[in-house]
Amino acid sequence: MYEKITSDNIIMFAIKHYDNRQCHGEEEFFDDMKRIKYIKRLFKRYLDTGELKERLLLNHFIVLKNMFGSDASITLLLFKLEKEYWSLLKTFLVFLNMLREGELTDIEVNDTILNKLKEI
Repeated sequence: MYEKITSDNIIMFAIKHYDNRQCHGEEEFFDDMKRIKYIKRLFKRYLDTGELKERLLLNHFIVLKNMFGSDASITLLLFKLEKEYWSLLKTFLVFLNMLREGELTDIEVNDTILNKLKEI
């Protein structure tokens, strides 16, 4: 159904993969989708200032994984985040074991962030 994700079908893709049995309406769905925007904002802050809110980021990633599943979460994140953030994204995905073997092999892991995450 979704050979290629576009801005026209991204919401339908997200709805198809959304699994929140306690969701009471589309407002909750869009609140969960906003987590991607929050991740982007936190990544931008890290690149601009060096301040990393790793626990908050981990929380957002875990909620996304729980609501959309690993594969759909990764697809949504890659679509919504610019390539400049993909190294940061991959680092968190590797830490949370969300990537399958051989995925995103051309993107480097940020060792500084990975070491911070391992300290938690």
